[in-house]
Amino acid sequence: MKASIEMSMYPLGREYVPEIKDFIERVKAHDNIVAEVNGMSTQIFGNFREMMDVIAREMEVSFQKNGKSVFVLKIINAHLQQ
Repeated sequence: MKASIEMSMYPLGREYVPEIKDFIERVKAHDNIVAEVNGMSTQIFGNFREMMDVIAREMEVSFQKNGKSVFVLKIINAHLQQ
């Protein structure tokens, strides 16, 4: 099933920009999804199950590397890439 996910990461440490950039670069490294970044969030497009696997894996890496962070996701079961 095709899906679109909009997500934002809010690290709770002082050096939050490098942590956000690191997360985005790790997500973008996966060939099976498309990621688009803007100033407010990151949108990813692709197969629902594959995207959820990537997000879960990369969120876990961020939690282990950076400590506490908040992730906010909006998910729709449609491919909304412009």
